Amino acid sequence: MSKQPYFYTFDQYLKECFHEKVYKISLNGGMTCPNRDGTLGTKGCIFCSEGGSGDFASSPDLSISEQIQEGKKLLQNKTDCKKFIAYFQAFTNTYAPCDYLEKIFKEAISFEEIVALSIGTRPDCISDKTLGLLKKLNEQKPVIIELGLQTIHEQTAAFIRRGYPLSTFQDCVTRLANADIEIVVHLILGLPGETQEMMLDTIQYINTLPIKGIKLSMLHILKGTDLARIYEEHPFFTFDLENYTDLVLLCIKHLRKDIVIHRLTGDGPKDLLIAPRFSLNKRLVLNTIHQKCKLHQVYQGMELEI
Repeated sequence: MSKQPYFYTFDQYLKECFHEKVYKISLNGGMTCPNRDGTLGTKGCIFCSEGGSGDFASSPDLSISEQIQEGKKLLQNKTDCKKFIAYFQAFTNTYAPCDYLEKIFKEAISFEEIVALSIGTRPDCISDKTLGLLKKLNEQKPVIIELGLQTIHEQTAAFIRRGYPLSTFQDCVTRLANADIEIVVHLILGLPGETQEMMLDTIQYINTLPIKGIKLSMLHILKGTDLARIYEEHPFFTFDLENYTDLVLLCIKHLRKDIVIHRLTGDGPKDLLIAPRFSLNKRLVLNTIHQKCKLHQVYQGMELEI
């Protein structure tokens, strides 16, 4: 009898839902963010590059259909994939008039091979009207909303210029869950001033929410960001491979069993990344996590000492 997997992966979840491997196509809907257009600020979050977390997304100069065709071609040059998720990744992808959102989201899911719609956004940018649209789209194909929380600690949130309180996030999660829309939460490990205990507090808070998935990433320091300037003037702790993977094991151990882990490490563009440079070797990071899970018999949701 085979042992249970160490943690619930997104790949496993997609195969359960669609019975084969599914790939994401990163799209750019041409939107901005209230943290950049002057509504809340003009500089964005302190860690955010000019690409608005969409450094690997397509060009907004192309139509959504053109971006999907381009993304499919790139993936099919490497794999025999037949099913895809349309992933609106760059900036805040519900920060536009509802008519425009309806147009681009419907265009994306009109492709037969697009099996789900994933939308990266902020919890303060989902109006009741937009929520109604998401509910309607969710009746046609599964809709996944990815919310950038990063941390539950208000002092850290103020430092990174997140721009909304935890109560706003909590309210948004409740509204999405009541609409039966799948929620994925983004967290950043290693934000300046946060201890291991503080990061695990964020994990424990996530466990109390009606969410389906989580994305974990280490803090990346990218050229041209305010975080890079702070790091240059007042260097602060950044992970190495050992302490990052040890922390991820603790997060896995404390994470609720049914939460799908979409990501265990992040991607920083090679030409922009200042630190930590080891993160460029994504395969090494993931292999180290898997090896440590096996060595220490760490399973998701199990209170084991390592």
